[in-house]
Amino acid sequence: MLTARQMLILQVIIDDFIESAQPVGSRTISKKDHVSYSPATIRNVMADLEDMGYIEKTHSSSGRVPSEKGYRYYVDHLIPFPAKDDKINMIEDIVKEGYLEFEQIVQKSAEILSDITNYTSFILGPEMFETRIKQLQIVTLSPATAVAILVTNTGYVENRTFSIPNNIDASDLEKMVNILNDRLYDVPLVNIPEKLNSEVMVLMETYVHDFRKSYEYLKAAFFNEHPVKLYIGGKAKILMQPEFNDIEKIRSFYTMMENEDKIARLLKDASNGIKVTIGNENKMDAIKDFSLITASYQLGEEQAGTIGLLGPTRMEYKKVITLLHALSNEMTDVLHLWFKNN
Repeated sequence: MLTARQMLILQVIIDDFIESAQPVGSRTISKKDHVSYSPATIRNVMADLEDMGYIEKTHSSSGRVPSEKGYRYYVDHLIPFPAKDDKINMIEDIVKEGYLEFEQIVQKSAEILSDITNYTSFILGPEMFETRIKQLQIVTLSPATAVAILVTNTGYVENRTFSIPNNIDASDLEKMVNILNDRLYDVPLVNIPEKLNSEVMVLMETYVHDFRKSYEYLKAAFFNEHPVKLYIGGKAKILMQPEFNDIEKIRSFYTMMENEDKIARLLKDASNGIKVTIGNENKMDAIKDFSLITASYQLGEEQAGTIGLLGPTRMEYKKVITLLHALSNEMTDVLHLWFKNN
């Protein structure tokens, strides 16, 4: 454990570096109003912190910068955890602006979160236990191709283009879609397989000629997976950070951003509550130079989604942790009411 003096000097170094992105020297620290130590004493403390691995010397300056170990200590011991019931009224303001669909609310939240912080934001939609079917539709593009459209009560729209086999009659597909809309309307996605394999199959067997081929094909077109949506805000915000003027880092970042499934899995693996992952603690090579802060939000007892902010290791941790904690509280409350009323 660090001494009170060491903790103070480490906190001053990290706070100053977060703000300036410039190495911090003893003279800068000694000028702070709340620091009463002489430059010589500060230099000795900095030498101790460097020996312990909490700060590092750069090649271009006599000042010091925080190491990943220093940031980790800062996050774990020097930042007060936000109040339990913190809120920021972001979603309430979004709803007042006329954004009423779940999809619109969450996407707008991601964009605002990115604008407030100047980092790239992610919001992973909750598992779809309470997401219900609103409409199914088949749109024929040509005699051989069609688009399957699935719409949920959250405003989520899934489009899948597929080929119509020669041995499937278009009129049979239309009958089946009518049956599906009649029997699956307002049914939670998680209950779809049970419904399909019971009453829906019985009806199709009665009214659709050679129903099994059409049934299996339509089932694959609409229900091969539950939609889990990733909302992203501020993809280009990272370019505003001085750490990322390296072309290779930018290329690696944008390659990662194109793989939304990988990002979704990363967020899905995040633990409940607030989690801060710094630099090499990250599992993905593309974000080894970043910090990722995530917060979970709840939708009922069984479901959880994840909010994330990605930025440099020189991230405004206190601001971001407070903001994410408040937003997760608000999303839990407001989205619970939204699903209850829709």
